[in-house]
Formats: sequence, structure tokens, C-alpha cells
Amino acid sequence: MTLRKLFGTDGVRGKANQNPMTAEIALRLGIAAGSLFKRGDHRRQVVIGKDTRLSGYMLESAITSGFASVGMDVLLLGPIPTPAVAMLTRSMRADLGVVISASHNPYEDNGIKFFGPDGYKLSDEMELEIEERVFGDTTDCLVPSSQIGRVKRLDDALGRYIEYVKNTFPRGKRLDGLKVVLDCANGASYRVAPTVLYELGADVVTIGIEPNGRNINADCGAVHTDRMCSEVILQGADIGIALDGDADRLIVCDEKGQVIDGDQILALISREWKKSGILKGNGVVTTVMSNLGLERYLKSNGMKHIRTQVGDRYVVEKMRSDGYNLGGEQSGHLILGEHSTTGDGLIAALQVCAGVVAEKRAVSEVMHLFEPVPQLLKNVRLSDRTLAKAALDSDPVKAVIEKTQQTLGENGRLLIRPSGTEPLIRIMLEGEDQDQIAVMAEEIAQALIGEVKALEAHI
Repeated sequence: MTLRKLFGTDGVRGKANQNPMTAEIALRLGIAAGSLFKRGDHRRQVVIGKDTRLSGYMLESAITSGFASVGMDVLLLGPIPTPAVAMLTRSMRADLGVVISASHNPYEDNGIKFFGPDGYKLSDEMELEIEERVFGDTTDCLVPSSQIGRVKRLDDALGRYIEYVKNTFPRGKRLDGLKVVLDCANGASYRVAPTVLYELGADVVTIGIEPNGRNINADCGAVHTDRMCSEVILQGADIGIALDGDADRLIVCDEKGQVIDGDQILALISREWKKSGILKGNGVVTTVMSNLGLERYLKSNGMKHIRTQVGDRYVVEKMRSDGYNLGGEQSGHLILGEHSTTGDGLIAALQVCAGVVAEKRAVSEVMHLFEPVPQLLKNVRLSDRTLAKAALDSDPVKAVIEKTQQTLGENGRLLIRPSGTEPLIRIMLEGEDQDQIAVMAEEIAQALIGEVKALEAHI
């Protein structure tokens, strides 16, 4: 396996103004990606969207300069959800789409991810090719002054996406009478999401729609749901909808303020799509992180459950290769292949609302379709991401992992993996006894911490 220097599981990500999220790297990424995607004799075009982070302007200017320097015309979309960039890349027949965002991370972080002309995220092989060009000599990629790309803004980008999303809602249905608390995480959806729900008839109470460059995902959004849940109870709302900073993730809560994660949402949509004949392949694709309860629910209702490695891009790849049109992650990345090429929190929210309206029952009754198996997540932080493999390969850690797997048997699951975006080793345990898996997780964490400290002492 080739060691990746820049790209993680979701593009390039890091602290803004620190390597690799500097203006210099953004410039070189623009040159590298632009030179790779110059195809045909027509004018090459790239569309660029971003979320509401302060550093987005700096990185947008830098990567735009890179694209223009290799002769690509640039369309700037401004703050707009990630799935909107994927949709516009394809619908406008652009050669490349770029999103400047660190998704659910705090404002100090930022990231850059790419979509190909088909609206899908780039393959590992394509990202490695971009990396090689970033760290190589890019002088020969620069075009003569007469061929420098033009840069302009696309003024109707939000309107195009709003109409596209509304058209995914079942024809003839409305959201009249549904009271919704909508949390936009002070992120990219702060204008489009309230508009879509309002125009479809919902009574919308908004939070997280006042971005200032520093408050994206700050105690709000899909990762921090307490505010949404409290507001639902306070307002007497029917449902709470929380998107993350770039709106590719969705978490819901019911009228009682109880959180409903991506697994329960997938259960609802799979049931509705199967009834209406929309579900392709009679199955749902998820990552290894999805709860065992979802797997049991799907199988008991005659549907297949297919798992991939962590990362919504791998879910999409499996869906495309094997002919499925529904997949996602427990964290709320939901890919509805009938409507989008990547995770789209707003489109998924509309499917949830459609299911609720159709049943005319409380969300708590409609959406709790299975009892989750107790699951515990634990992180071990590293000073350096490169230490993860050595720590996991050490004999003491291997021994405690083997012991845990034997104890769990067929009634539970253990997953340990390095994070693709942060300096962490993530531990996930599932089992019928919450107290037992808590003890197991702590044993594994302590073994890892000991090995990490020993490795750090030799650096």
C-alpha cells in the first residue's frame, strides 16, 4: 500500500495555516489537480464551494490561483453544501469540483476535497496522482499568459441547488403542519436548508444560522445535538434536524428530544424504499461502524447488509460497483443514490420527513425501528499519526485484542483503527453487556497508551 502524504479518508485536512492546510499547498493542489483534469479541446472549468470558516477565503484564493495558472476557468459558488458542489459539477459539465471544508471539525481546521466530472469523489489512485504532482516540479504545468483561466462567481448556485433538493421530495406531498427545529451548525447550509423546508410547507424554527467564521459546529450541528434536542422540547416541535458544517451529514431527534442516528435513519428509508420498489439490490451498504442492531433489522426484514471500511467514499464505491442505491454511516453520512452522488444531509432529511408525514404518527413511533446493541467508542490520542501502526502491531496490544475477541465471540464486535483525519486510534466495541464492553475498551486503551508512550520516548 502506497503511503499517502496528503489525502486522508475525506480529502486533505488539517489545522488552517499549518501544513498541509497552507495557502502554498492549496496553490500547488490547484496546479496539480488542474493539470491532471485538463481534457479535450474545450475550455476547462472547475467549480469551487466552501463552508463558512474564516480560513476558507485564504484557501479559496490560493487554490483558485493554482487552477487559473494552468488554464482552467473557475466558478466560485461561495458558502454552499458539499453535495451541492457535487451536483453542480455534474450538471454544469465541469471538469472538476472542489470543496473547501473540514466538515464537522471546529473552525480552526479546514480541508480540501475533490469531485470528478461525474460528481463522485476521486479514487485513491487519482488522489495519489495529484499528490505526486504536488510534490513534483509544476513549472511545466503553467500556461502562457494568454491562456490563464478566468475567474467569476456563479450567482444562482444556491437557487439551482434549492430547486434540485425540492424536486427529490415525493410529488404531491407537503410538510404542512410539521413543526421542525433545524440546526444548520452555522455552516454551509445556513441559507438553503431553511428555505427548502419553508417552501415545502414546514413550520421551521432555526438555530445555527448566524455564521461569523469562527462558530461553525460550535456547540451545535450534527455532532453537538444537545441544543437541538432542548429546542425541540421547548418549542413543542415534531422533529429536530441537525446538519454538520458542510451539510453532508444528518442527525435527527424525535419530539421527546431523543437522538436518532444514521443507522435508524437508514432503517426507515430502506423500509420505505423497499415498499415503494425504489430500493435497488434489496440491500443497504454501511461501514463497519454501523450497529449490529441495524444488521439484524435488515436481515429480519428480508434485506441484505453489506459493510465496507470506514469512509463514505468506500460506501459509494461499493454501491456503484454492486448496484445498490442506499448506504451510509452511523454518523449521519447518508448516500441516497437515487438523488445524489455523495452524502446529502438535506435530501436525507426530506426523505425522513416524507416517511413521518406518510404515517401520520409521532417521530418516536416511526423512527425507532430496532433496539441498538450496546456500543462503545473510545479514542486514544497520538502525538504523531505515524505511531498508530507500530502501536497496533505490538505484542501486548495484539494479546489484549485477541483476548477481547475471544470473550465477545459471535455476540459482539471489536474494531480498532487509526483515524483517517485526526491523530487518533479509534476503538469500537459492541456487546450485549454495556459494563463488560466498557471494561474491555479500557483495557485495550491502556495497552495502547502504554505502547504509544514507549514509542514516543524513542522519537
